[in-house]
Amino acid sequence: MSAGDAVPARAPDDPAAFIRANTLLQVPRLLPELRLYLASEMMPLWQATEEELAAKGVPPPYWAFAWAGGQALARYLLDRPETVRGKRILDFAAGSGVAGVAAALAGACHVEASEIDAIACAAVGLNAAANDVTVELKREDVIGVTDVGWDVVLAGDVCYEQPMASLVEAWLKSLARSGTVVLLGDPKRNHLPSSGLEKLDRYTVPTTRELEDSDLRNATVWRVCG
Repeated sequence: MSAGDAVPARAPDDPAAFIRANTLLQVPRLLPELRLYLASEMMPLWQATEEELAAKGVPPPYWAFAWAGGQALARYLLDRPETVRGKRILDFAAGSGVAGVAAALAGACHVEASEIDAIACAAVGLNAAANDVTVELKREDVIGVTDVGWDVVLAGDVCYEQPMASLVEAWLKSLARSGTVVLLGDPKRNHLPSSGLEKLDRYTVPTTRELEDSDLRNATVWRVCG
């Protein structure tokens, strides 16, 4: 049976069941405090191409991997819980929800995770439950939204595609100008802003050549300046 044949033949009616069937509850190597539902090299979801998934109505499963920028951001929060303790947090384009879950574990008083993919939203919910924290889901595009009470906005690995990166950069800088703390985790993606960033820390993140061009990626946590 090919990898494509092994993927469900249509978009899942039960996203949570789909996630459990296609991932394993794992501990990211940079984040031993966390457990996340992630795809592994042995699972059909990992092996399937985007074209195969699209033909079956399944969006690209970005939520199924702990990307380097998100892991670095989560590590930063766990090491410096005062960054989010007692604060209201948005995990933007949350994917697996790794940064939001870390913020909740670090003592944030309220965490929201925004995602436009229903399966990603389900993944965030499962990952929050697996770590015994609460993350409120926002299945909507929040780019451009301001003045909604977030103290800290987290953005991990959002600079991989030019159209999105340009929109996100302008929005994040506008949030920073309004007084929101904006933290960006990025392993030097092609469309990382060239200015308006303050370096906070850097982490070497174990990864895989199936996802990246190296077994290790250096990911930096930046504070976005207005």
